[in-house]
Amino acid sequence: MRPLVWPLLIATLAAAMYLSRIAREMPDFDVNRTAAVRLLDAEPLYRPADAPDRFLSLPVFAIAMAPLAILDAETAPVVWFAVSVGLLMALVRWSVSGLPARQQSRLALSWITVIFMGKFYAHELTLGQASILAGALLVAGLLAIRIDRPVAAAVLVSLAALLKPYALILVPWLVAGFGWRAAAVSAGVLFAGLVVPAAIYGWSGNLDLLAAWYATVTATTAPNLTSADNVSFAAMWAKWVGPGRAAAALAATTAVASLGVVVHLWRRRGLTEEPEYLEWSALMLLIPLLSPLGWDYVLLLATPAVVCLVDRWYLAAREWRAFIGASLALMGLTLLELMGRDLYARFMAASLVTVAALGVLACLVHLRYRQLA
Repeated sequence: MRPLVWPLLIATLAAAMYLSRIAREMPDFDVNRTAAVRLLDAEPLYRPADAPDRFLSLPVFAIAMAPLAILDAETAPVVWFAVSVGLLMALVRWSVSGLPARQQSRLALSWITVIFMGKFYAHELTLGQASILAGALLVAGLLAIRIDRPVAAAVLVSLAALLKPYALILVPWLVAGFGWRAAAVSAGVLFAGLVVPAAIYGWSGNLDLLAAWYATVTATTAPNLTSADNVSFAAMWAKWVGPGRAAAALAATTAVASLGVVVHLWRRRGLTEEPEYLEWSALMLLIPLLSPLGWDYVLLLATPAVVCLVDRWYLAAREWRAFIGASLALMGLTLLELMGRDLYARFMAASLVTVAALGVLACLVHLRYRQLA
């Protein structure tokens, strides 16, 4: 019975959390389920009248949600919440299990990671979003790389990209390490995901859907750049210097520089025997920062990076230990309940979570230079 203790305990806590609070919320799940209901009736998915709660995912995600559209409105969110909790457990467990040369115990590393990342996990579950699913797919892709299965990794990355398009930044990494076969597989999966709604809407109808998706995403980007919960580079500069060309140029420069850091990590990969985990973690960390609509809860994709830093913390240089702790705390332990509404609002308006995430990226660079990951 021992292996069942933790899953049962977590399931009990999840049920209590759902019944006490989440049963009355999950607004994003309602948006996604509504899209799935419309898809089953071959109705338009993207409607300006839905604002501000508009469906922003690609049409194929509505197909993935179709089984939940068949369920009644009370049962569907319970099923989605249960699936999300299970995927969250997998995300943390796989992130810990995939770490090479692990220094800490699996249990301790898992719980410390949950403490640092808990606010992102809770926000995701409360909204009923699908970022946990994307994260689980990407970490599964990392595990596939660890067992030398790049084609499987390419498939998993592409599936995640159909949920979070900026996950495509992992494809060049796959190409650099495993050749153009990975790119071809990714392209095939992406193409299939884009065209499969044609089975319901027809070819021209599917093209109209994709055009409506693009128009919806671009139309909703600018109004949300100064939202407190937006942690992207674009939002950071829009908050600091005001929306406009200057902010866009600075955001693009920051994005290119951050990707350059990952390229630098790649060039220094000879410093360690198993470099894949750290590089993959850095790219996952960047996904919510590169996306103009990078909401704070999408930073749950930084889970592997947090696992790596927590595990190697005591091996880092003394001054870097303080910096690692400060970056992780600033990113993950700054809670509304602890800071108060006014201080938290000023903290988010200053994009300090984004600054902390850049600090986490700098800490990963330090681990590479210390030959720790």
